[in-house]
Amino acid sequence: MTTPFYGSDYAALESFDPDIAGVLISELDRLRGGLQLIASENMSSPAVLTALGSTLSNKYAEGYPGRRYYGGCAEVDKAETIAIERAKALFDAEHANVQPHSGASANQAVYGAFMNPGDTILAMSLPMGGHLTHGTKVSFSGKWFNAVGYGVDPETEDIDYDEVERLAKEHKPKVILAGGSAIPRLIDFERIRAIADEVGAIFWVDAAHFIGLVAGKAIPSPVPHADVVSFTTHKVLRGPRSGAIVCKEEHAKAIDKAVFPMMQGGPQMHTIAAKAVNFKECATPEYQQYAKDVIANSQRLAEGLKAKGIRPTTGGTDTHLSLLDLRDVDVTGADAELRCDVAGITLNKNAIPFDPQKPNIASGIRVGTPSVTTEGMGLAEMDVIADVIHRAVTETDGTPEHPVAQEIREQVTDLVTRFPAYPR
Repeated sequence: MTTPFYGSDYAALESFDPDIAGVLISELDRLRGGLQLIASENMSSPAVLTALGSTLSNKYAEGYPGRRYYGGCAEVDKAETIAIERAKALFDAEHANVQPHSGASANQAVYGAFMNPGDTILAMSLPMGGHLTHGTKVSFSGKWFNAVGYGVDPETEDIDYDEVERLAKEHKPKVILAGGSAIPRLIDFERIRAIADEVGAIFWVDAAHFIGLVAGKAIPSPVPHADVVSFTTHKVLRGPRSGAIVCKEEHAKAIDKAVFPMMQGGPQMHTIAAKAVNFKECATPEYQQYAKDVIANSQRLAEGLKAKGIRPTTGGTDTHLSLLDLRDVDVTGADAELRCDVAGITLNKNAIPFDPQKPNIASGIRVGTPSVTTEGMGLAEMDVIADVIHRAVTETDGTPEHPVAQEIREQVTDLVTRFPAYPR
C-alpha cells in the first residue's frame, strides 16, 4: 500500500526549486548550529509542521463551521471544530475563535469587537514592556485609538498597579489591557479585574508570551478573570505561527464578527489544523512538564547571569523570559546582540524600563528558554549558557575572528550537538 499524498513533498521542491529548498536546509542548519534564545520563538513538532504543509492549504472557507460562504467545506469544518473544542478544553474557556492569522490579527479583532476609533484604551506602554499593538503611535492601535500607557514601579520594576488604578479612574477607558513582550513577572489579573469593574471597562489580556505556560498549568490562568484573552499559538505554546482568542460567552458573537468579516477574509485551514494538533500536544503530561522546565531553566539562567554581573530587571523571573540590564557591564543591547550572534547565540536587544538609550540601541537584552528546553536542555546547560552569554557580551568585539568568540562557538557547538534541534 502506498503512502497517501497529503501535500508536503521536499523531493519535488528540491527538484523544481533548489534555491528555496536550499533555504529550508540552511535554516535547519542555523537552528541546529546555535543557541536559540529568542523568547518569542520555539520549534514546532513534526506533527504540527505536517498539518501546515498539507492539502488543507487549498481550501477557501470564509465564515465558520456550518456557516461558510463556499461549498466543499465539510472536511475543513471538522478541523476547525476540533481546534475550537480543544482550545476551549485546554483553557477552560466558554468560547474560542481559532481563525486569527497572528497575535496582531487577534488583537486587531479585539479592538474591533469592543472599541470605536477615538475610544480610550489603558495598556502597558511599549518602553515599559508592552507591545506595538497596545497603543504605540506607529501601530494602527495608536493611530486609531486614544492610548493611555501605564508603566512599572521604579523600585520593583514590576507593574505599577496603583498607577493602573489611578489612570483608570482618571481616563475611564473603554478597555484595560494587561500583557506585553518583556514582562518577566506574573501579572495580578485579579487586581486589574477589580479596577476594570470599578470603572466599567472591558478587561482584555494579551497572553501571547505566556499562554503556553498557562496551557501547561505552570502559572495561573487569566481566563477566569478576563473578558477576552488573545494570544499567539507559537512562542511557549509551540504551535504554528498564528493567533487565537478565547472569551466569555457573552462576547462570542462580537469577537466572531470582528475576526470575520470585519478584520479577515478566509481563514488558513492548514494552520487551523496545525493549531488543533498543537492543542492536543499541550493537553499531555509531557507538555505540562515541559512548561515547568521552561520556567525552571529561565530562572536558573537569570540567576547565573546575575551572579556574573548582568542584572535581571525585577531581580529575576517567574516566566519563560528574563530582561537583562547591561549598564553595569557597559555594553549596549545592540552590541550585545551582535557579539552573541557571531558566537553562535541568538537573542535580541531590548529596552529596559526607563531606558536612557534609543530603542534600536537599548540598554538590555531579552533571553528566553522555550527553544533550548524543547531541545532537552536542563539546569546544568543553563549554567553553561549563562557563562557563554556573559563571555560573549563582555569579552568579544562583534567580529567572528575574535579568539574568545571562536572559543564560545566551539562550546555552543558541543552543546547543540548533544541537544540537537529536530534530531530525526
